[in-house]
Amino acid sequence: MFNRRTLALGAGGLLAMPSLLLAQGWQPTGPIRIVVPFPAGGTTDTLARLYAQRLSETMGVSVVVENRGGGGGSIGADVVAKAPPDGQVLLFHNLTFSTTTAALEFVGRAPHSIERDFAPITLGANVPMLLLVNAQVPASNLREFVAWAKSQATPPFYGSTGPGSTVNLVGEVLKRDGDFRMEHVPFRGAAPLVQEMLAGRIAFGGDQLSSSLQHVRAGTLKPIATLAAERARALPEVLTVREQGFPNAEMLGWNGFFAPARTPEPVLARLHAEIAAAAQHPPITARIRELGAEPGGNSAAEFAASVHAQVAAVRPLVRELRMQVE
Repeated sequence: MFNRRTLALGAGGLLAMPSLLLAQGWQPTGPIRIVVPFPAGGTTDTLARLYAQRLSETMGVSVVVENRGGGGGSIGADVVAKAPPDGQVLLFHNLTFSTTTAALEFVGRAPHSIERDFAPITLGANVPMLLLVNAQVPASNLREFVAWAKSQATPPFYGSTGPGSTVNLVGEVLKRDGDFRMEHVPFRGAAPLVQEMLAGRIAFGGDQLSSSLQHVRAGTLKPIATLAAERARALPEVLTVREQGFPNAEMLGWNGFFAPARTPEPVLARLHAEIAAAAQHPPITARIRELGAEPGGNSAAEFAASVHAQVAAVRPLVRELRMQVE
C-alpha cells in the first residue's frame, strides 16, 4: 500500500537530530503523560512503558503511561489532540491511527486530523504486523485460510481493535480480493482480541509481532501472513501477503510519538532529542529487538512524511470499501 522505505531510519535523519544541549531551553513543569489509545498489555502499551521508564530517568520528571482505549484508538488520540500544546501530554500510537482516521473521515465523524491536529515527533519502533488464526483452524497460510473459510457453513468470525482499525481494513480487503465471507467482531485493543482467539471464539485476527510472538512459539496461535513488504526477521518462514497474492493488504507496522499541534518548536526539539536518545540506549534497543521490532529515532520530518503518506494511501481504499465506523 505504500513504500516500506518511507519509514526507514535514515542516517541523515539521525545526524540532523538536535543535540540534547541545544534543546535544553524547555523543561517540563510536572509529570508527562504518554497516552496509549489501547488497553494495557499490547505491543503499543509495552513499548510506551519502555520509553516512559527511560524518559523518567533522563528528563528529571515522572513520565507515566495512561491507557485510553476505544474507538480503534480514536478516543485516546482525541484526548491528545485537545490537550494544551505544552509538551506535557503526548500520544504513542501505531499504524491503525492512519486507517481509523481515514474511516472516520469517510463517514464525516472524524474528531481530529492527523495532518492538522498533531505534531509528529519520532518513530518509536517499526513492528511487523502478523495475520493470525487460532490453533483449531486447519490453515498454515493465507490461501489455506481462505479455502477453509469458503468451506464453512457459516462465515467465521474475525477480530480487530475496532471499526476502521488496520485489521478491520485488511480483513475487508482480504474478503474482497479473496471473494469469501467473514463476520467482523471489534475489540477495544489487541490484548482482548488475542484472548478471544486463544479461547477459540475468534478464528482470524491480526496483532503486532511483539505481543503475539510468545503465543506463536507456544503453538496456541498460528501466523499465516505478515503485512509488511518483507518477511519478519523473527519469523522468516511466514510469507508476506504480497507473496500470497494479496498485495492490497500490504502495510508497514509502526509505533510513534505525537504531540498536539502548535506545540512550540523548542519543546518539540527537546522531546525529539530525548526520545531519539532513548531509542539508541543499549538496553532499550536490545529489548525492542527481542520483541522482533526495530528501534526508531528518525527525524520529525521523516516521521511526519511517512505517516502522512500512509494516510494518503489508505483514504481511497477506505472509500472504495465504504468502511463503516460505529
